[in-house]
Formats: sequence, structure tokens, C-alpha cells
Amino acid sequence: MRNVKKVSAVLFSLVILAFAPALAAAQDSPDLKAIKDRGVLKVGVKVDVPKFGFRDPKTGVIAGYEIDIARAIAQKILGNPDKIDLQGVTAKTRGPLLDNGEVDLVIATFTITDERKKSYNFSDPYFTDGVGLMVKKAAGYKSLKDLNGKKIGVAQSATTKKAIQEEAAKQGVTVNFLEYNTYPEIKAALDSGRVDCFSVDTSILWGYMDKTTVLLSDRFSPQTYGVASKMGNDGLAKLVNDVVADLKKSGDNDKLLDKWELK
Repeated sequence: MRNVKKVSAVLFSLVILAFAPALAAAQDSPDLKAIKDRGVLKVGVKVDVPKFGFRDPKTGVIAGYEIDIARAIAQKILGNPDKIDLQGVTAKTRGPLLDNGEVDLVIATFTITDERKKSYNFSDPYFTDGVGLMVKKAAGYKSLKDLNGKKIGVAQSATTKKAIQEEAAKQGVTVNFLEYNTYPEIKAALDSGRVDCFSVDTSILWGYMDKTTVLLSDRFSPQTYGVASKMGNDGLAKLVNDVVADLKKSGDNDKLLDKWELK
């Protein structure tokens, strides 16, 4: 009788192991199953932000801190960090591309706000920054007050404009804004004198510093970045949040920040 029970237990275990993949697949939410069936994770990323997401003009390879996060998510879903399809996005295009399903996730210096959370699922923050101001050294500006009546270049659809407007109102400063599609365009506008200041999150500005520019000490409106997914894709959102939490808990997120020299 004991031998029969042992054999039965072994057979039961083998059956469970045999059906484990099928059971796991059955537990996948429709959004995760679609990604697994496709065999690739589609991610919208920045390609013009050094250290976060930047396309090497010589090789065409996109690399950065946020790309490494995308790879960690692909590893979790597909078992391979290389099974990712990266698509360049801007502050203006990242939301629509997520809405129409062209990308599964956006990991693109996407600031979490209460307004945006009405439209997208956001993971917990993986990085916190603040809005900064880049100006030409020769201009001699020292703070936002010195930019009274000046022109500030910002990215379309970014939270930068609102942050500067609110701080300017507090300080009794009047500024004008010119909006651009990409960060290189704003830097070019600063270099040519079409704007007096380039404003975006400080960590992004660092990637555009050169010997002619300086970052002012002003910092406004803390910006927390999160991974965004389409509203309703709750299975994907939960998995992504688990990955972000694991990266932080394990210390791997700190290692990535060190790797890319981010603070």
C-alpha cells in the first residue's frame, strides 16, 4: 500500500510538472498573453536623452538607463532581455503611441502626475528629478528672476512649462515660452539665441551641457518617472510594477544609476 501511495504521488507530481506551462499560460492576462504570443515587447523610449535613452548616431544602437529597465521587463515576461522592439518617442508622441497600441509600454522620462494617471497605468517611481534651467554662460543669468521677460525653450506636451509658470508666478516673473518637438531642437535654439533658456528635467539637461552653457541652481517641481502602460492592461501593469519594485529592493536599480552616472 505504501509503495502504491508513493507511486501515485510521483505520478501526480509528474502530471503537475507536465501541465505547469499550460497552467501558467492560462493564468496570463490577455495583455500579457498577447505579448508572449508575439514574442517581443514593444517599448516607446527616448532616443535623444543621453544616459536615459540615446541612439548612437554611428551604430544606431539605443542605450541608457531606461533601456536597461525595458530589458529587465522583457526578461520577466519573455525570458530574454533582447526580445524588445524599441521605438523612439517624444513628449508629444508617447501618449498617442500607447493609446493606439503601437507600443506596450512607455519608458521615456514620463513624469507621473494625477492628471496622467487618469489616462494611463503608471508603475511606482524609478527615478526622481526636478526641472532645471540651462543658459549661456555669457548671458550672466543667475536665477529665474534674471529671466524676466525672456524666452524659455521647452518640449511640447511636457510638464516643464507648467512648472516654470507656477514658479514664475510665485516670484512675480514674466516669461515667454517657445515649444519644440525634440531636445536637440531646443539646444539649437539656445545656441542660436532664439531662446534665452533651455528648460527640462535637470538630468536631461546634463546630457546637453557644453563649455558655453551653465545650469542655474534653481530647481522646481519634483518630477517622478514611471513606466506607463495602457489603461485596462492591468496584468502588464502589475508585472511591470513588480519588476520596478524588485530592481529597487535588490539594489539593482542603484547599480544601474551608478552605471549611467545618474543621481
